[in-house]
This record gives sequence, C-alpha cells and structure tokens, in this order.
Amino acid sequence: MANHFKHTNFFFWQKWLFYSSLLFAFAGILFACCGHSFLFQPYEKMLASTIWNDNQLPKDAALLSGFIYGPFGGTIACCYILLAFIAKYPFKEKQVWARNSIIVAFGVWVVLDSMACFYFEVYPQIYIINAFSIITKAFPIIFTWKEFSREGKTRL
Repeated sequence: MANHFKHTNFFFWQKWLFYSSLLFAFAGILFACCGHSFLFQPYEKMLASTIWNDNQLPKDAALLSGFIYGPFGGTIACCYILLAFIAKYPFKEKQVWARNSIIVAFGVWVVLDSMACFYFEVYPQIYIINAFSIITKAFPIIFTWKEFSREGKTRL
C-alpha cells in the first residue's frame, strides 16, 4: 500500500509539472499576442507605477513594451514547452538529468530575473511572478526527490 501511494504521489507531481508547464506556455503565447490587452493590465500598471510613478506606461514605453512582449512571451512559451516535454518523458522515467536540468535552468532564470528586478526596484515581479513560477516547479522537485535518488538512470 505504501509503495502504491509513492507511485501515485510521484505521478501526481509529474502531471502537475507537465500540465502547469502547458498552462505557463499558453500564458506566454497570450503575452506575446495580447500583452497590451485587459489580461495583462495589472502587470502594465505595476510596471508604470514602479518605474514611472504613474498609472500607465508613457507613450514611448508602451511602444517598446508592445515589441518586447512578443519576444518575451515567445521565450516564456519556448521555455515551458521544453519543460513540458521534459516532464512528460525523462522526468516521468525518473532520469536524474531531467530533474537537475529543471533546477539549474530555472535557478539561473530566477536569479538573473530577480537581480534585474532588484536593480530596477520592480519588487512585485519577484514576489508575484518569480515566486509563483518557482514554487510551481519546486513542489514537484521536492516531493519526488527520493524517487530520483533511488531509481534515477542517467546522471548529469
């Protein structure tokens, strides 16, 4: 019975990682295509308030953000599609390199992104977007860690 629970628990977290990655990829696509829509107004207001002390982006900044949202959203989508494939196959097979690649890749991202946010004093991005994203990935890593230690195949 305990072994069945461990097996079920692992696959719950593996599916969590897979489906949450698809959700984040979809959000990246939306951001690339609809960054200035009502869906992302709270984000734009947060940036305007934090950087320009205003409730909307200045005209030139709005023009630049309209461009930046495309590559930024595309990068988000790309990253999470890759994570979905890692979660779907090698992570599910408990390959240690899959778990480690998630830790390293998202660790590098959150450190660099958070450093830029600290520098420009865009703190809400750190404790809303970055923290939420890392927690979404941390739970599956934490709760499946022992499964990789026991059964991991290829190491990185």
